[in-house]
Amino acid sequence: MALGEISHDCRRRLATHYGEAAGAWLARIPALMEDAADRWGLSLLGYHDAGHASVGVTATDSWGRAIFLKAWTDPARYRHEVAALRHWRGDLATKVVEAADDLAVAALEMVGGRPGGADRPAVEQALVAQALDDLHAIDACNPPVGIPRLSDYIRHELTPRIRRRLHTVQLAQWMPVAHAGLRALDDILRVPGRETVLHGDLYRENVLFADRRSPVFVDPLPMLGPAAFDWAFWVVYYEAGSGIEQRLELAVQVSGLSERDIHRWCSLLFLDGLLYYLEISDPRAVQFGKTAAAFAVRCEANRP
Repeated sequence: MALGEISHDCRRRLATHYGEAAGAWLARIPALMEDAADRWGLSLLGYHDAGHASVGVTATDSWGRAIFLKAWTDPARYRHEVAALRHWRGDLATKVVEAADDLAVAALEMVGGRPGGADRPAVEQALVAQALDDLHAIDACNPPVGIPRLSDYIRHELTPRIRRRLHTVQLAQWMPVAHAGLRALDDILRVPGRETVLHGDLYRENVLFADRRSPVFVDPLPMLGPAAFDWAFWVVYYEAGSGIEQRLELAVQVSGLSERDIHRWCSLLFLDGLLYYLEISDPRAVQFGKTAAAFAVRCEANRP
C-alpha cells in the first residue's frame, strides 16, 4: 500500500525532539518504508502513530507474521538500539527480523502480535522486575561495539544539564530534592558499579507483553553502566507518581542490590526530572515534586 504522509502529531513530536531539521527526513519516510518493505517482502498496513524518536509502520511478512517496521531519525540511535536488541537475543527483548543500515530502518517482530502487545496481567510489576534482572544477567563481557557508557552520559550530558537548570528555574519548596540529588551525583561519580548492558528508558510503554506472563523490552536507549541505574529509572518513571514504594521494594528484593545504591540513582533521576518539568512549566511538576520531596526526606532519614 502507499503510506502517504505521516500525521501532524507524529511530525510535531519528532520536530520537538530533534528540531525542525527532522522535517526533511520526515518527508522521506514513505519512500524509506516502502523501500524496506520491498527488500524484505513485507506488506505494509499503516502507520502506528506513537514515539518521539522514530516512526513506526505495521506490516506482515510473507508468512503472515505481524511485523513492526521502525525508522530512526538518528542513525546512531538506530545502531545502538539494534545492537542491544541483538545482544539480548531470546524472548526478553523484541526480535530484530531484518535491519538496513543504509536506511536506518529495522523490521521487528511485533510483540503479542499487535501494537502495544497483549493485555497486561495483574502481577505486571513483579513479572517485569524478574525479567529486568534476567536482562541484566545476559553476558556483558562482550557488549555490543559502540554502545555509549552511562558514565559519559552522566558527566557530559546529565551533570551540565542539571547545573544549568539549577540556575534558571525556581526550586522554592523543592530544595530538599536538589540537595538529595546533588549528594547522589557526587556519590555516583566517585563509586562506579559493575557494568552491564542497560535498557536505559524503562517507561511502561517500553515494556510490552507477549502473553499474560511474558514481558518483552522494546525501544531501549542502551548504555553500559551499573544495573542500579535501570532499577532506579524503573522505580521513578515506570508509572511516574504512583507505585514508587512497591517498585522500590521489588527492585531491592529481585536485584540483590542495596536499597542505598538504588536510592542514589532515584534521587538523581528525581532531580533531573523535576528540573525538566519546571523548566517547561509542565503541569506534572507539582505532583512529581511532591513525590520527589517525600523520597528525599526518606533518604535523608536513612542516611548513616
